Amino acid sequence: MNLPLFIGLRYTRAKRKNHFISFISLISMAGIAIGVMTVIVVISVMNGFDKELKERMLGSVAHATISAYGHDYIQDWESAIKIAEENPGVVSAAPYVASEAMIQGYRTTGALVQGVSPEYEKNVTQLAEKMKYGSMEDLISGEYNIILGVDLAAQLGTGPGEKVVVYIPQFKTTAVGVLPRLKRFTVVGIFEMGAYEYDAKLALIHLNDAQNLEKTDGGIEGIRIKTTDLMKAPKIAYEIEEKLGGFLRVRDWTQENANFYKATQQERVVMFIILSMIIAVAAFNILSTMVMLVTEKNSDIAILRTLGMSGSQVTRIFIIAGVVIGAIGTIIGTALGLLISFNVSSIISWLEGFFEVDFMSSDVYYISDITADVHSSDVISIVVIAFTLTILATIYPAWRASRIQPAEALRYE
Repeated sequence: MNLPLFIGLRYTRAKRKNHFISFISLISMAGIAIGVMTVIVVISVMNGFDKELKERMLGSVAHATISAYGHDYIQDWESAIKIAEENPGVVSAAPYVASEAMIQGYRTTGALVQGVSPEYEKNVTQLAEKMKYGSMEDLISGEYNIILGVDLAAQLGTGPGEKVVVYIPQFKTTAVGVLPRLKRFTVVGIFEMGAYEYDAKLALIHLNDAQNLEKTDGGIEGIRIKTTDLMKAPKIAYEIEEKLGGFLRVRDWTQENANFYKATQQERVVMFIILSMIIAVAAFNILSTMVMLVTEKNSDIAILRTLGMSGSQVTRIFIIAGVVIGAIGTIIGTALGLLISFNVSSIISWLEGFFEVDFMSSDVYYISDITADVHSSDVISIVVIAFTLTILATIYPAWRASRIQPAEALRYE
């Protein structure tokens, strides 16, 4: 075996004289393992949060939206849909009418009431796939049926088959004075998107019923567009707007929801940097461990030098000893990080049951489920950073060991 490698490996194990150095080595190894594990788990959870945010938010909203300027309605919306669907990047388009309203069941609360066309809507959003009761096809023109989010239904204290009254902020003059426009609807379905923003605030009615309720004269408020590639939505929106001739406005999801994703990405980068400091602290522990090891092995180094070992060989001995500590810690940390990341949902569920707490309450957080999305590129980056810091931490102690003079080291032996 290569002599520096043989000696370096021996120095990582406990010796007859001083077990303290080996104990510190174990602490350093554990520090690296905990640091690597923590970074992998947190970054994977943030990736999962980002993925869920995109899927849930863009599952109920559009990749792009066509709307009229000001507060006007789009009258010739069939032609606009035809123009949009001619673009090869468009999967489908769906008309809608939206209005903020008050809904009265056993209790009263505010909500966003959207008039949709079931045959169009199922090709654009995931609402049809998220039905817990009923289906989108139950929205029949003229029957004034309504589908509620699961949390909205709970707030209203109502369920399938019961009646609710929808008040919209448009007023009419009657013999008894000015009254808001209202209509009684029958609850025919319940959906659950998994995002509190929609489950507690969104209600669906048929497009024709919404047009009659808001007196749009057959017009619509906008058209939702689903694209083949989410990241190409800005380009596709620009192309559609060009073909529409400037009479209608087209906005993509990056304009509508840009702040959410910018914040998520910035938080991910900042969190990565902050958590990497844990690995850096562990690397400093390795540095201090190697300094103590060099101090303890002064006489051994002096004897090796008198036997003809070169300074570069002494340097390699302590670099190997430090790298072994860092490598073992990195391997253990990576294994634990991946294990926890792949099972984080089960672990959180068990902890919530054991402590009887809800870590991610849907009333507080936009997404109530904790999931992890492990990216191989992130794991590789974390391992490279940990291993690099380990090597850097061994350079100074190894160089110091190579500078030890045999005569000075053995003077008091």
